[in-house]
Amino acid sequence: MQTPGTGGDAKAAAENGPIVIPEDFTIDKDARYAGTVTEFNKWRGFGHIALVQKGVVPGDKVFVHWNNIQTEDRFPRLQQGLQVEFGLVISQGWRGWNKVRSLKAKTVTLPGGGMINIQAAMDAENMTFVGAQNFRYTGTVKFFDPFRGFGWVIINDGYALDEPVPNEIKVEAWELNTGGKRLRMRIDKLEIEFGIVKSKKGDSYMAYNVTLPGGAPITQEAMEHRKEEGGQRYTGTVQWWQRWQNWGHIVPDPGQALPPVVKAKMEESVAQAAAKAKPDGKPPEMLLYFRKVDCEWSLRPEIGKKVSFTVYLDDKGAGAKDVVPVE
Repeated sequence: MQTPGTGGDAKAAAENGPIVIPEDFTIDKDARYAGTVTEFNKWRGFGHIALVQKGVVPGDKVFVHWNNIQTEDRFPRLQQGLQVEFGLVISQGWRGWNKVRSLKAKTVTLPGGGMINIQAAMDAENMTFVGAQNFRYTGTVKFFDPFRGFGWVIINDGYALDEPVPNEIKVEAWELNTGGKRLRMRIDKLEIEFGIVKSKKGDSYMAYNVTLPGGAPITQEAMEHRKEEGGQRYTGTVQWWQRWQNWGHIVPDPGQALPPVVKAKMEESVAQAAAKAKPDGKPPEMLLYFRKVDCEWSLRPEIGKKVSFTVYLDDKGAGAKDVVPVE
């Protein structure tokens, strides 16, 4: 999705992006507001909400991005005229060469706090299904490239289909059910289940609502078999941050009683790193892996940053999640 306000389209950003606010503008971070969706661009992933209460924000409307929608839909979106409830957040960004403060909607729900699950009803109106909308087939993702936004699915043998559906069909990014999160990793040879739909022209077939077997969303955590190790919070310091790939390492503060299985996995990683290290090199540290998607939205990871977190294990080792800054 193209991010509003970046690139050379400054005019479009000014008209369609977040509303710029003055330096002295303040908000109630805990307040919730009612509003109506005035427009939402499905493909670009953003739109605007008109507030019922007038005079709260400039122009009486607020920008909304797809990642602030509370939903279980595989492709988060809003619909024009939908009544919603939301909070407000001020963010910092760039518009051309100028650093600006802008206003956005956060934690967007239905009135009363319900999830915005509207995709199934919209699909029923707009799609032609092979079988029915709730029919599920099994197969394998041959590959899916998140940067190109598509891949191919191989259908398992044994289905008596009424349509001439080929053995391999295309899957677009918005048909992967990723639990409302953007999937950034390539997928190869993953077992899945899915529906099948016809293209708009009716001359081809595509995978629909692709999930893991049993209907679970395709998330990086699920594919890596993440297992949370209690909900206790710990503190530490960001030791490394890979800005372009959005991952890094945290050194836990000394004196904390990490779960034994987590500590054992960290010690195993240290031993593996020590075996590969140069004799005169720096001894490896006890580290926890973390990703940007496991951080609070406001956290900007940087080396030396103090943070708080919970821990988990997965196929890669021990990691930190629910990472928030420590003031």
